[in-house]
Amino acid sequence: MARGERPRRGAVLTTRKASVLDRLKPEESANVLRRLLAAYPDLGAEAEEIARSLLGEVSFESVTGEVEDAVRALALDDLNNRAGPHRWGYTEPSQAAWDLLEEAVEPFLEDMERNRELGLRTDALEICKGVVLALYRLRNEPNKELLGWAPDFPAETAAWAVDRWRASGRRKKASKMIRRQHPVFPKEFLDEFVPE
Repeated sequence: MARGERPRRGAVLTTRKASVLDRLKPEESANVLRRLLAAYPDLGAEAEEIARSLLGEVSFESVTGEVEDAVRALALDDLNNRAGPHRWGYTEPSQAAWDLLEEAVEPFLEDMERNRELGLRTDALEICKGVVLALYRLRNEPNKELLGWAPDFPAETAAWAVDRWRASGRRKKASKMIRRQHPVFPKEFLDEFVPE
């Protein structure tokens, strides 16, 4: 309602002011939490429990949808903005497509590694399964605008995701693993959802 206007007939007036906490930016919220924990260290265990429960709300189905959405959100305009001649040289369209696709999937792989490092192994596996399934589905995408420029991306990135999951987040070791020293990706999942 604009200043000076009378409320409409039957309108409900709310006198509750917006909470400052509801309007904080993420970095400001994090700062408030840090200050609260510094002032009240006995809340640390409870905050840790809440954080673990929030991180633990992962299913491969939801991750699959999010990865598919992130990749499908990319368009040929994105590719056109990256590919071709630039001040610093020339970028092949296939390289530009690969870079864009990696940038879309990388946040999920980082979440997977973070969960694994925090000891949330089940959640890390769910994220990995979601990434693998999304990439498997995307390889047969009827509208392959960007994927047409990077046809090997789904298979190679799915394999890399599994390697990173198995390496417990240690990227340098991901490509030099010995199979018997690391967890095995569930064959049942592959047989059911990624048969090829």
